[in-house]
Amino acid sequence: MGLKKTFIVISLIALITVTGVLVAKKKPQSIQNISVQEFDSILASRDPFIVDVHTPEQIHIPGTDAFIDFTQVKDRLAEFPQDKKTEILVYCRSGSMSLTVSQDLIDAGYTNVKNLVGGINAWHEAHLEVSLNPETKDLGTVIYGDIATTEFNLTNNTNQPLTITKLSTSCSCTQAQTDKDTLEPYESTSIKVSFNPAVHQDDHDLGDITRTIFIETDNLNFAKLKATITAKVIK
Repeated sequence: MGLKKTFIVISLIALITVTGVLVAKKKPQSIQNISVQEFDSILASRDPFIVDVHTPEQIHIPGTDAFIDFTQVKDRLAEFPQDKKTEILVYCRSGSMSLTVSQDLIDAGYTNVKNLVGGINAWHEAHLEVSLNPETKDLGTVIYGDIATTEFNLTNNTNQPLTITKLSTSCSCTQAQTDKDTLEPYESTSIKVSFNPAVHQDDHDLGDITRTIFIETDNLNFAKLKATITAKVIK
């Protein structure tokens, strides 16, 4: 073999080797499957973009940023963050539709896509509870004679209907009422609270105060719940 031919062969081998290395470095992005525990940990420490893609639409996990039909994702990419490095959490009911969407997003160039294994079914199972959120609300400064209002969220995250059997407060200056007395599985309702520091017509509710809202239900595992409001009352 002549020197020129030898040089050409060596060059081709080198080119193939370099190309192979480059291709190896550019491995296709893979879907990151995460558990409910990992999902919760991410939400507790970061602010990802959360999308529910189940069809038909279902009650969403709290904090969900968007609902996009899994069959329409490719046509609605503009509704996703424009930064392709954004952390995106995708879920559906059982994890099947979200797996498809996760791959669609990766094909569209997104590099930090996470699929919730088991979907919202797994999330419900891991969060089986009746909750009243938040635990405390600060009304800030309230002028004596004014009525301050706020809201709490009661969620029945169980697979059985829930009935509120009693709704009360620690003082007549505080009133509470609910939009619904009975909640279907995984349904929520608002608990509206009003605080009137002048109801006693004396100085009983001046200064720093704390009042409690009590809720009793027919679920024996979550029979009694409570939340509090705080305020600084001045004349």
